[in-house]
Amino acid sequence: MESGFWLSFSSLGLNQLPFDPANNNEPLQFGSASGPLVTEGLIENGGESSKKRKRTNAPSADSSRTLNVDSTAMTLPMSDPTAWATAMNNLGMAPLGIAGQPILPDLPPPATRERPPGCKTVFVGGLPENGTEQIIVEVFEQCGEIIAIRKSKKNFCHIRFAEEYMVDKALYLSGYRIRLGSSTDKKDTGRLHVDFAQARDDLYEWECKQRMLAREERHRRRMEEERLRPPSPPPVVHYSDHECSIVAEKLKDDSKFSEAVQTLLTWIERGEVNRRSANNFYSMIQSANSHVRRLVNEKAAHEKDMEEAKEKFKQALSGILIQFEQIVAVYHSASKQKAWDHFTKAQRKNISVWCKQAEEIRNIHNDELMGIRREEEMEMSDDEIEETTETKETEESALVSQAEALKEENDSLRWQLDAYRNEVELLKQEQGKAHREDDPNKEQQLKLLQQALQGMQQHLLKVQEEYKRKEAELEKVKDDKLQVEKMLENLKEKESCASRLCASNQDSDYPLEKTLNSSPIKSEREALLVGIISTFLHVHPFGASIEYICSYLHRLDNKICTSDVECLMSRLQHTFKQEMTGVGASLEKRWKFCGFEGLKLT
Repeated sequence: MESGFWLSFSSLGLNQLPFDPANNNEPLQFGSASGPLVTEGLIENGGESSKKRKRTNAPSADSSRTLNVDSTAMTLPMSDPTAWATAMNNLGMAPLGIAGQPILPDLPPPATRERPPGCKTVFVGGLPENGTEQIIVEVFEQCGEIIAIRKSKKNFCHIRFAEEYMVDKALYLSGYRIRLGSSTDKKDTGRLHVDFAQARDDLYEWECKQRMLAREERHRRRMEEERLRPPSPPPVVHYSDHECSIVAEKLKDDSKFSEAVQTLLTWIERGEVNRRSANNFYSMIQSANSHVRRLVNEKAAHEKDMEEAKEKFKQALSGILIQFEQIVAVYHSASKQKAWDHFTKAQRKNISVWCKQAEEIRNIHNDELMGIRREEEMEMSDDEIEETTETKETEESALVSQAEALKEENDSLRWQLDAYRNEVELLKQEQGKAHREDDPNKEQQLKLLQQALQGMQQHLLKVQEEYKRKEAELEKVKDDKLQVEKMLENLKEKESCASRLCASNQDSDYPLEKTLNSSPIKSEREALLVGIISTFLHVHPFGASIEYICSYLHRLDNKICTSDVECLMSRLQHTFKQEMTGVGASLEKRWKFCGFEGLKLT
């Protein structure tokens, strides 16, 4: 006979247990007068596996011993340490011994399959063949409210509870043996198997609940976003003559200008402008335009403040850098032999550490100052492209001053390099003296001196690299200066050409006065040009434009200027004459050779 628990049912049915399974804090009490609920616990003996003992109060009809529970109340302790036994006690079905202690304290929970989402339905198998729906209700209604029972003819059923936690209680009835009354017939006995069941109703309700929770979450988030959203701007009023006058007054006020401009922009975008209101809108736009000069002046003032702040910062940084240089000079002078020998080892160590820290901080500040100057150089190079000749001259002076500043910095770096070289020589001399003297700490001093020499050499290399970089920057400044000078020369040449062109125009207006006051041909070059142009025009009897003539002359000499050629031909009125040919858009000025006719006139 297998070990397990029995649920015995009399002909009158199962008596209701006197406790609430959901809230059971009282000791378990059994008492029945009509159809008793009998629990029978079976265990195996540790010494003999073939023999089994049963402890009962009175023998039964089939010679087996059962434990009968009389009408007197029997209290059972609920102090089992395991969760399984505690849950069984809460259901009122704990396996009992004679002393009232649980017989199977280490019984594991029933094995089940994976729980479906929102499961409220259980599968109950192993029912007696003669079991009725009423018996199933009496057994499982202790776990909670039953909504529906679907019983099959094959000794199993499905029970749907009202809540999900009731399914957990029903699972602990799995494994119990059930018997109807005192019958030993196979049709009146069975072993319960309770497991999760998958039902469409449970899944539908679970999905509905999840959708409801999602809707609540979306609503909560929407309310939170609406609470955190900034308030919308007030609506813009529609255009009217009264509102137009108010906006026009606001446009004149600097403090209310932004609000009035936004209103004006909204009206224009809405299409409020028409023939009747065009003048009003024009006056408001004119008022808005009057603020441009104010805004430009404010921007210039802010830029001036920014430049002053930059200048103050640069001056303060330069002062700090000078003070760092002085402090480093103090450290270097203290590191010389005259003063260095009088300090103790701890003092020398502190001085060297302080000197190193001060040099690092000084280098950082120096890099920052050089970065500011590089930015200024870039700004100046941008201004060179945009500004006129006068601004370029001021930039040239700024470049010269910057070159002088770079020279001073290079000189200071050169002096520092010389100082470091002298210190290296002094250290070498001290090292030579240390070789000659018999000092017990000779090796330690040599190591210290070698370390100091290495540090000085590294610093010397850094200074040399910085010196080279400064020289490269100085060369770059010189190249920039040469480019500026070339640009100035080009501008001067252009000015001279422009002045000559103006003079040629004046000469074309007053050719007779020019011919009377001065000779037409001034040099041999002009005479050659006259001969070549005469030959060219003689080949072209219908004349040629000044551009055509100059393109022919450019093949002979690229330096010939069009204005000079035109001025020369205008002076020789008896040799060349200018005529207008064409009609309308094809109207063109052409020069013709008239030397033969002029010879007769002269």
